[in-house]
Amino acid sequence: MKDGYKTVAHYGEDEIIINKSRFIGYSKPIKDELEALEFIKSIQVKHRDATHNVYAYVLGEESNIQRFSDDGEPSGTAGIPALEVLKKEDLRNVVVVVTRYFGGIKLGGGGLIRAYTKGAKIGVDSGVIVEMKTHMLLEVNTDYTSIGKIENYLKVNNLVADGIDYLEKVVFKVSILKDKVDGFIGDINNLTNGDAIINELQEIFLPTKDGVRYTGN
Repeated sequence: MKDGYKTVAHYGEDEIIINKSRFIGYSKPIKDELEALEFIKSIQVKHRDATHNVYAYVLGEESNIQRFSDDGEPSGTAGIPALEVLKKEDLRNVVVVVTRYFGGIKLGGGGLIRAYTKGAKIGVDSGVIVEMKTHMLLEVNTDYTSIGKIENYLKVNNLVADGIDYLEKVVFKVSILKDKVDGFIGDINNLTNGDAIINELQEIFLPTKDGVRYTGN
């Protein structure tokens, strides 16, 4: 996943009623298969009285691990549609669970496929689809006279300070998309007349949406 990948930003939950059946869609980003199974188990426990708890998850750079379960629904009508939602959105490292409380009206094969597709989609959308991209965590040391200029620059460019320490100098920590680091350094040097000291700390994956870092706001 050197160039980034799509996933969900955080836990998501939503529900919909289809022909009196209640479908609750859940999603969550995961790091490994154990985390996926633990999440699935937590939903099964939470909804132990549900008619079905269908799940699907995808893991790995090339979607190497793909698992699903119909949990008692007719084969191919529940788990596979949920998995197809993840594949259609090109998501990685994500699990989705769709809980169903039967409302008394049978949906038929096609109806079930549409219902579980919709249940998985609302769960994923609630978790917010983001693209994980490589950022460089930078440390910017500058004089107190430059605080206002830098804070305004960050605001105008939809950047978020990861931390600010007020020491002998002001120390900003900021995560910048890797391909925009050189431009950022140039801009800060211009704002501070070259007086800022900028250090590259580490590369990290962070969520982005619509080209800017996603912070959940």
